[in-house]
Amino acid sequence: MTDALPPGLRLARTTPTLDEASVPQGLLHDHRIAADVWGRLIVSTGSLQLVFSGTDAEQTVDADHPGIIPPAQPHHVVIDGPVSFVVEFHRA
Repeated sequence: MTDALPPGLRLARTTPTLDEASVPQGLLHDHRIAADVWGRLIVSTGSLQLVFSGTDAEQTVDADHPGIIPPAQPHHVVIDGPVSFVVEFHRA
């Protein structure tokens, strides 16, 4: 998977800060973002796994390594400890 957003995108919205206790259950199961939207998963403390379904791609996301989520790519997160993060949504 890519490690940067494509150029020319603008930030559309950001989720509230989530943690291991407040993460919506839907993020723990396969889901997709819209076909015209890119996601950036930004962890401020701890780490989590970003898993791209149907591929062998899995990425550790931490404060030094954001996770980039391409449009319509099925994915989910795996949380196995304390973590704090937001998801940004970017559009052309």
